[in-house]
Amino acid sequence: MASRGSRGSSGEWDKPFWLQRGWQISAAFLLAMVLIGGYVALIGDDDTENNAGTPQSPAKTSAPANAPSSPPASGTTEGRPAGCSTDDRDQAVPSQSPADLKWKVYQTDLLPVSPSAGPLKFDGAVWSCYARTPLGATLAMQAISAKMGGADWKTVSEKQMAKGPGRDQFVAARAKEATSQRTGAPGSRGSYVGFRVLTFSKDQATGMILMRLADGTYGVATMSTVWEDGDWKLRPTLDGSVTEGLTAVGGPDGFILWGSGNAS
Repeated sequence: MASRGSRGSSGEWDKPFWLQRGWQISAAFLLAMVLIGGYVALIGDDDTENNAGTPQSPAKTSAPANAPSSPPASGTTEGRPAGCSTDDRDQAVPSQSPADLKWKVYQTDLLPVSPSAGPLKFDGAVWSCYARTPLGATLAMQAISAKMGGADWKTVSEKQMAKGPGRDQFVAARAKEATSQRTGAPGSRGSYVGFRVLTFSKDQATGMILMRLADGTYGVATMSTVWEDGDWKLRPTLDGSVTEGLTAVGGPDGFILWGSGNAS
C-alpha cells in the first residue's frame, strides 16, 4: 500500500484532512464518509507500538472434573448496558463476511450491521451493543467513525468515543469546524467494501476499513477500538485523530469483502 502523503515542510498534513489538497482531489468520499471532524495525523513509531501484536484468542480453561456439563451461554450480559446481550463465543478473526449481514442507512451512508455481532441497539445516531469479538469490534469502528462528519458528531463522540486526552483533543478541534449538510442517495458518494483485522484482544482491536470512492479508486482508513463501559468505543490518537492513517490502495486484494445483504 502506498500512502497518499506524508508529513513534510509544506504543513499539508498538519491541516484537518478534509482541507488537504490531495484528499480533496482524489478522496472526496473519504472526506464525506470518514472522520470529517478529525485532524488526520499519520502516526509515527510511538503510536504504532501501541497497536503492535497479532490477533489472539482467549486462553481456554478446562472445567472441573465434577462440574455438570452444559452448553455455553448464548448471550453475555455481565458488565453490559441494560438490555444488551451478545454472543461472544466466536473469537476467531473473520475469514468471510457474516452470513447475517445487513445494510442500514445513515444519512448518505450504507453501513454494514449484523443481528448477531451488532449493533443490536439503535438510538438515533447512537448504534450500540456490539459482540466482544473481532467482527463486533470491526462493525463498531466502522459505524461510529461514519458519524463524525454530521450533526450527530457530538452526541456520538460523547457516548461512543473512548475517554481520555484523545477524545478531548478531537472534541475541541471538531467544535471549531462547521458541519456540512450531506445530500444524495445512500452510497452515491462511494461505498464501504471490506475490512481487515490487524490486532485483536478482548480489550482492544485495530482494523482497516476499505472503501471504494465515487471515482472507482480505493482508500483505506486504519482505526482502533477499546472495550469500555461494556461496549466497543472508538479510540482516537492522542492528538485527536480518529484515524491512525489514510492510505490509497490499488484494489480489494487482501481484504474481507462485505456481502450483499438487504438494506434497511
